[in-house]
This record gives sequence, C-alpha cells and structure tokens, in this order.
Amino acid sequence: MHSISQYQEIISTHFNGLKITKEPKNLYEPIQYILNLGGKRMRPVLTLMAAEIFDCDYSSALNAATAVEVFHNFSLIHDDIMDDAPLRRGNQTVHEKWNINTGILSGDAMLILAYKHFEKYEPIVFSALAKLFSKTALEVCEGQQYDVDFETREDVTIAEYLKMIEYKTAVLVGAAMKMGAIVAQTTDQNQNLIYDFGLNLGIAFQLQDDYLDVFGNPETFGKQIGGDIIENKKTYLYLKAKEFSNEKDKQQLLNLFSTQLTDDNSEKIKTVQTIFDRSGASNKTQEAIKMYTQKAFQRLKEMQISDEKKQILYAFGEKLMNRTV
Repeated sequence: MHSISQYQEIISTHFNGLKITKEPKNLYEPIQYILNLGGKRMRPVLTLMAAEIFDCDYSSALNAATAVEVFHNFSLIHDDIMDDAPLRRGNQTVHEKWNINTGILSGDAMLILAYKHFEKYEPIVFSALAKLFSKTALEVCEGQQYDVDFETREDVTIAEYLKMIEYKTAVLVGAAMKMGAIVAQTTDQNQNLIYDFGLNLGIAFQLQDDYLDVFGNPETFGKQIGGDIIENKKTYLYLKAKEFSNEKDKQQLLNLFSTQLTDDNSEKIKTVQTIFDRSGASNKTQEAIKMYTQKAFQRLKEMQISDEKKQILYAFGEKLMNRTV
C-alpha cells in the first residue's frame, strides 16, 4: 500500500505523460488544458487505493482511474459554463479561455474519451466498469439538474437536498472506489461495500464542505467564506435553519436569501451565520456529518479484508472528516 501523497504523485506523473495532441487542436487543446490544471485528484487516488486494498497492483487500475478523472473534469467544464464561472483552480475556465461552443464540444469529447480508457480491460472487467460508469454518469447529470432546479424553488426538503448531493457528488466517489475493486476482481460483496463506504463518505464530505463554507477558517479553507450565503444556496445548513428557527429569524433568513449580490456582503454573511448558530442548524449539520461518516465505517467493518487494510481506510475517512480545507 502507498500513502495518499504517493498515490497523488503517481496520478500526477501519469497525467503529465498523457499527451492529447490529436487534430483538430481546438477540440483537444482545451482537454489537455483542464487536465493539466491538476487539483487534489482524490477520485483517481481512491481507485488506485481500492485496487490495492483488494491485493491488486495499483498500475492495473490506472486506466479506470484515468476514466474517473477525465469524466470529473468533463463535468467541471460544463458546470463552469452553466455557472458562468470565470476561474477554475485559479486559472481561466475553458469557456472563458476559448468560447462556450468549444467548452461544450471539448466536454462532450472528454465523456467519450473517459469510456475509451475501459477498452484496455478484459471483457468481464470492461463490462462491469462500463455498466457502473454509465449509471454513475447519468446520476451525476440528474444531481446537477436537481441543483439547478433548487435555485428557483422555495420548498426544497432535506431529503431532496441529500439526494441531490448524493447524485451530484457522492456517487462518483463511491464509483471511483468500486472501480478499483472491480479491477481487483474481488467479491461482489466487497465491491458493493466499498461503494457504500465511498458513497457515505462522499455525502459527509459535501456536508462538511457546506459547513466549512460558512464557518471555516478563511486562511485554511482556500476560498471565500460565505460564498454559499452570497449565492443564496439552499444548503443543509439553510434548510435546517428554516426548520428550527423562530418566526422572526426564519423571515429574516428568507428575506436575506432573496437579495442579490452586492459589493459588500459581509453583514449578510454575519447575520446568516448567527441565525445558523442560534437555530441549532450548525450543530445539526455536524451531527449529520458524523452520522454519514459512521455509516461509512460500518460498511468498512463488514468488508472481507485484513484489519490492517481496514485501518488504512478508517484513517483516510477520519482525515477527510477532520479537514479544514
């Protein structure tokens, strides 16, 4: 087994050597560009880690890991177009550097390229990977649509929000881990358990992200605190605050989340933080993070692997949930 940083180095070296130099260049250069922007690349790391958890050399899972990362970046190109985002990882987004049509087409090509990486596997492994990938890709699209729909709805429920983050974020984490297990050709039970482990950690991770966006340390979080508040996003914190606030706070919250972006949003952020705290929404969110983390650890206990390898996954989950970035 390797450390997370070692897996990240392996993935980084792999992608640095992945040259996409086909014609026409205006289709392939944007793909090379976004893949070279890097990032934490945790999803492909999880694929390699899962393969080795089930006694398979990580190199056998590199093509599956590549497919996961190419797909993830495809979704980022299209998300950035939908959000009209100017920056991705501190650099120009693809549609800003080129144009919207290029972003759409290059993104489409990435989805096909992701599938092509499965062609390197034997038929039985290829079939299992492609089936999981198709299911996951469709769910990610469904999650994105839910997210878009929620922007104009005032009646979003907790259950709907949890389903949205499960589809938009968590299913790809679960799939990344299960792909490593499929390549290792472990039992169906182990494959399903590591998928559930990743899925529940993915939900906990997104809830943690929501929490840190409001209450994180700006020096360590790496982005502006209160971004979700400024954008009026109906996160778990917001929905719980709506549920548990007194009538006065609830009305103030609704009013604040109907206001548009201004030059100075500091007062809005401060007031919403207070309401989130006073209503108990911040505590409820932390409880939910712990609950989904524990659900992940319960799946871990049921896996047919050594205690030593269970400890590696447990330590990974603990580190993920105690993050400040």
